[in-house]
Amino acid sequence: MQSSEQEFLAKIEMHKGIIFKISKMYMDNRDDQNDLFQEIVYQVWKSFSSFEGKSEFSTWLYRIALNTAIIFLKSEKRRSFIQNDDVSLYKIKEEEYNLEDEQNLKRMYECIQKLNPIDKALIFYYLEDFSGKEMAEQMGISEGNARVKLNRAKEKLKQFIQDTR
Repeated sequence: MQSSEQEFLAKIEMHKGIIFKISKMYMDNRDDQNDLFQEIVYQVWKSFSSFEGKSEFSTWLYRIALNTAIIFLKSEKRRSFIQNDDVSLYKIKEEEYNLEDEQNLKRMYECIQKLNPIDKALIFYYLEDFSGKEMAEQMGISEGNARVKLNRAKEKLKQFIQDTR
């Protein structure tokens, strides 16, 4: 295997959590999540030779993954009913498993599914502890605009969560 392929596989392995989270935020059933995951990896591979290292790989990956998710969502034009997730994907140790936490997490992802693609991206960045400045850079908008949009997205998400109780 060539060194660039090995480097690519190592970076994907190290950052696959990012791709899983984005796939889960944008697609509501496991098959669609897997399809999106594969599409993101494919798009990252196609662009990998253009990665110059001027930013962190994870920053570059976020941008490609979110853009791919938005395009994938629009091109598929499918919205399945939310189905039960396979908890085995998360490899939670039995002593760490908490049914209430799992139900709350599932409810949160179901509510995130209701957001528009831009709001999903902002919530994702927020959950990943991006600063307002970092969000703005990733989204190509001003920092003030990013903060306003994030607050609106958080309010929508909060309302969706309250409505599910």
